[in-house]
Amino acid sequence: MAALGGKLTKRLVENLGPGRHGDGSGLYLVVDPSGARRWIVRVTVKGQKNRKGAPLRTDFGLGGADVVTLNAARERALEYRRMAKSGLNPRFNARQEVPTFEELSQQVHIERLPTWKNAKHGQQWLNTLRDYAFTKIGRMPVDSIGQPEVLMCLAPIWTDKHETAKRLAQRIKTVLDVAKSKGFREGENPVTAVREAKVLPTVKAKVKHHDAMPWQDVPAFYSELSKRSAVAAKALQFTILTACRTSEVLEARWPEVDFEARVWTIPAERMKAGEEHRVPLTNEMLAILEPLKAMASEFVFEGQKRHQPLSNMSMLMLLRRMGRDAYTVHGFRSTFRDWASEAAGAPREVAEAALAHQVGSEVERAYARSDVLERRRILACDWCVFVADVSYIQEVI
Repeated sequence: MAALGGKLTKRLVENLGPGRHGDGSGLYLVVDPSGARRWIVRVTVKGQKNRKGAPLRTDFGLGGADVVTLNAARERALEYRRMAKSGLNPRFNARQEVPTFEELSQQVHIERLPTWKNAKHGQQWLNTLRDYAFTKIGRMPVDSIGQPEVLMCLAPIWTDKHETAKRLAQRIKTVLDVAKSKGFREGENPVTAVREAKVLPTVKAKVKHHDAMPWQDVPAFYSELSKRSAVAAKALQFTILTACRTSEVLEARWPEVDFEARVWTIPAERMKAGEEHRVPLTNEMLAILEPLKAMASEFVFEGQKRHQPLSNMSMLMLLRRMGRDAYTVHGFRSTFRDWASEAAGAPREVAEAALAHQVGSEVERAYARSDVLERRRILACDWCVFVADVSYIQEVI
């Protein structure tokens, strides 16, 4: 069958600005100020009147333009006009095409891409559904998924892979919530029903702490580490001295580093708490960074590929090669915290701020607007003196 014609084109549908744009015969593309695009059709139902006695003219939504193509919208609009011309109200007679669970999951993933901290997190979101849900319910229309189908996905991994199962449940719930908001489902979300009914067994997950090197052992280890010239070794040195997270260090870019002010500013989008974090830079930290500038890379700690960061496993593998299998890179944050409390006697708010931890209630944080940078600078200098065995005078001048 030949495609129906109209005023709009695929390119216009993708690029038109906010407003209501007519295609002809009552079909409109509505572009919201947010950029969201949806189809509506305006029809007059033959023989029916509104409350004022005038012909019944009504707008009907045909779905988002990201899901419903231009040709599909024209075909649906034609179906609605035919029903209206026959005296049938499309509100009660039209059949809506319900997407499958996999189709809607893919669309939700695309819609939420701008909200992910990075592309890796977004892909992990979709991969969980792909590995544990699509094979079981991926081809099912979203309006036919109930508690049995949810259990079919969760039960096999609920005990053995409990954390993964919890994430899977949340992601299935999100897709079905979106399905309801788009008019594809009605009633309670089956994931919520399964949780409240406590159908699945209670799993007591053991809290797994990152193994931390005792702070007393750090100077000897750092001395051994400083003899290595690999970029992974430099990154690990910098991680230990700054007490930052692995991803924060490996994704560091040169524009974030202010050598004159001696501050490294990590953007909010790369921080766990979603707030910008300033790290005071000591002489020892700057001595690690300075030689790396000659590589002229986009990233401070470049990996094997040009303008790409080190692998997030690089520092952990280095620890293992050095015979420190019992410890993790993240554990050095705990090491720093223990030292700050036991050896340095640092105030709690200063030590926690150095780790970019949020302290106190929302009200308390609203009043405590300062990030105590200069007090943290003194603590960082003391840490470097202890770890790297450098002169205190050298650090504070």
